Amino acid sequence: MEAGKPGANAKKRVFFALWPDEPTRTALHHLARGVDVGGRGVPRAHLHLTLAFPGTIDAARADCLAERLPSLHFDPIPILLDRLGHFAGARVAWAGPSHCPGELRRLAEQARGLCLACGVETDDRPFEPHVSLRRFARPPAVDAPESPIHWFADSLVLVESGCGGHPGAYRVLACRTRG
Repeated sequence: MEAGKPGANAKKRVFFALWPDEPTRTALHHLARGVDVGGRGVPRAHLHLTLAFPGTIDAARADCLAERLPSLHFDPIPILLDRLGHFAGARVAWAGPSHCPGELRRLAEQARGLCLACGVETDDRPFEPHVSLRRFARPPAVDAPESPIHWFADSLVLVESGCGGHPGAYRVLACRTRG
């Protein structure tokens, strides 16, 4: 896009994620409703596992990420969500694996590499696979759910969160499903 043209300076807030299938999404939603941590539940439609968070970027760079998403290679990944945790600073209660499968770590590295290929920096925090369940939450009293969730993750997405670079509703910009 040329400067001065409509949308030339448009921003998008985006992230790469594994997108749960309906049975997994339902199980996560029930877990989020049942965990006693207070706060506000993440909307059912927003449940996901973030692989890389480019954040707010130019629309052209978001388009680059969407166009290149099919180049990310992965087989469906079995993930056992058998751990509960809490990010104190963000006040987020989450579910995650007690053991991160190597395939999951590699896919997260590929997503970060794709960001760099499109000229986008990502945060340099270590990859901590998790699904946010509740916001404004206190830490869970237990470190594991009663019933672990078995997820065969086969859907990789690039999601726009909100509009004009501000948080809000989710919109899938690109998707790759394996299986």
